[in-house]
Amino acid sequence: MFDIDETVVDLFKAMADAMVAASAHLLPGHGAADWEQFAAIYMADAEDYYDRYVAGEFTFNEQRGLRARAVFARLGVPFDAATEAQWIEDFEVAQPLSIRAFSDVVPLLDLLDASGIVYGAVSNNVHDYQRAKLDQAGLQRISVLVGIDTVGVSKPAPEIFLEGCRLIGLEPGEVLYVGDNFMVDGVGSVRAGLHGVWLNREAQEVPALAAGSSLGGGASPGGAAATADAAAQVAVVSSLAEISELLGLSEPAGRV
Repeated sequence: MFDIDETVVDLFKAMADAMVAASAHLLPGHGAADWEQFAAIYMADAEDYYDRYVAGEFTFNEQRGLRARAVFARLGVPFDAATEAQWIEDFEVAQPLSIRAFSDVVPLLDLLDASGIVYGAVSNNVHDYQRAKLDQAGLQRISVLVGIDTVGVSKPAPEIFLEGCRLIGLEPGEVLYVGDNFMVDGVGSVRAGLHGVWLNREAQEVPALAAGSSLGGGASPGGAAATADAAAQVAVVSSLAEISELLGLSEPAGRV
């Protein structure tokens, strides 16, 4: 089972392109470095608007607008309600045009198909939005997809992972879950009984577990100790090309 954004789909690139398309008329003097900074600020999402959308605090468009508003406020550029509404519309038109799969996705899916290994996706966004994204990226063959509206919870709640397992017809202990977020995808899937894999494309440091930390979102009981134990079980890869190792088709992968 796969996460989607930044795991199989290069969402950062698509969003960065869409930001330029939606914002160029507001920032006519921006150069390449300026746009990189714009995208970095937006994607950092300092106020956690996206996670708060997932938790039900905002609608999808509201979180989109709030994140844009924060960037324009930092740049000192006027961004009233009408401008925001148009920005969101322009962004949503432009983003699908740049949606692409990472280069290591199709070779892995080819290997899984050839080996008779079933697969699907579990995502922290709504089903139809992510279905369109997969299709735009040429990944129609990822036919099983669980979104936050499928079972009414988001990762790292066990139920969303377990629904993915049910739909591909396997027990949790038979399923590898691959995602780019160490805690939500890696630790969350392990605590749901799956084999968690952290896709660490950017060679990031392993996140430190704060004293007393535990996963929220309905994670399994046990608190910080269970979280630490799950973290120790998360495998780490730098590319999807390494997944064959975890499937027993090559040499063993390292662990966190």
